[in-house]
Amino acid sequence: MEDFSPYELDHARALDAQDALPTRRAEFHVPQHNGEDTIYFTGNSLGLQPKAAADALQTELDDWAEHGVEGHFRARNPWVSYHERFAAGLAQLVGAKPEEVVAMNALTVNLHLLLVSFYRPEGKRTKILCEAKAFPSDQYALASQVRFHGGDPETDIIEIAPREGTSIIEEADIEAVLRTSGDEIALVMMGGVQYFTGQWLDMARITRAAHAAGAICGFDLAHAVGNVPLQLHDWDIDFACWCTYKYLNSGPGAVAGAFVHRRHVQSTSFPRFEGWWGHNAERRFLMEPEFDSMGTAEAWQMSNAPVFNMAIHAASLEQFSSVGMEALRAKSLRLTAYLEAGIQAVARQNNAQLEVITPADPDRRGCQLSLVAHGFGRELFQTLTDAGVVADWREPNVIRMAPVPLYNTFEDIARFVRVLKSATENN
Repeated sequence: MEDFSPYELDHARALDAQDALPTRRAEFHVPQHNGEDTIYFTGNSLGLQPKAAADALQTELDDWAEHGVEGHFRARNPWVSYHERFAAGLAQLVGAKPEEVVAMNALTVNLHLLLVSFYRPEGKRTKILCEAKAFPSDQYALASQVRFHGGDPETDIIEIAPREGTSIIEEADIEAVLRTSGDEIALVMMGGVQYFTGQWLDMARITRAAHAAGAICGFDLAHAVGNVPLQLHDWDIDFACWCTYKYLNSGPGAVAGAFVHRRHVQSTSFPRFEGWWGHNAERRFLMEPEFDSMGTAEAWQMSNAPVFNMAIHAASLEQFSSVGMEALRAKSLRLTAYLEAGIQAVARQNNAQLEVITPADPDRRGCQLSLVAHGFGRELFQTLTDAGVVADWREPNVIRMAPVPLYNTFEDIARFVRVLKSATENN
């Protein structure tokens, strides 16, 4: 008989009380189910609302009411330079220099803007190398860019898939393709953390291999930023983009972010779509006809800041800056290991085929675990939902769960394990 004492609520609460990083759960609104907190495991899809969000947004509404257009210069956080508030926090979060990051637009918009500059098919070098089963929006963006340049996505996009019988992409397979076909590859563009399996790719290793083959290397960090520690500058990555509504808790449709390595920000050797807010801030209001680049990642910024959208993101970044990714990562490892061990205990107890397709090696994953419950189907997901578990379902058969270290607890996981145990009995 399996010992479930590690998942007794009193034991889990003791783990929470003793943990090196106390939960910041009290700083968030947690959705309710039958009068108690849900077991909210979808920070990988939409993070919880910080309680500070309302005040942050109200500040900007009040300044608009008081100052009207003059809020651009007289607001407590002047709107004309609002985006500048984010450079230091974003740089710290993703391991970059302040001049290499900017908060702007939405994720796929930023990806397209960066591809304008960094996907430049020429001669034999026309292909994009990406992971198989990339997030659909990335697939659409890459295919449309290839077609825009007159290419054929069927031949100009190379996908790296997991080896037969596995769910994990091996970096060695990426390197092998770059060695054999590198002179045909213009761009390597992958998800830093794979959205479906939760695998954390070795971004530094992939970048080295891409550069050795003469290719540009960029990443979609939607599932990586705020989840795993990043060192974009030191890893020599050319560009990256991300959203902020998942692990960064900045709200649905929140402003996204972009990174451009310092060696590229002042370059005039490649094209770029340009707009007013990428122009030299010292001369922006002189209304000159010729574009004068900011000489930073801001040069890719086309329009002024969506202030209401960004106010919440500023509040979230303050939380991350005060805690630090090192401490968050350490707690993430503890929580995810506890969840994985609980799933394994349930599988043994109930003789259920519960397969975690996320890498078992903690160095190859963030906090997301992707679970395939063989023989159960979507009915199991619905049973979990009816019991107050907020996870998500990804076709054809994966339940994704992410114990987020800012607000999830050992108690959340213990409650989940007991729900899973009940739901898989008598299989």
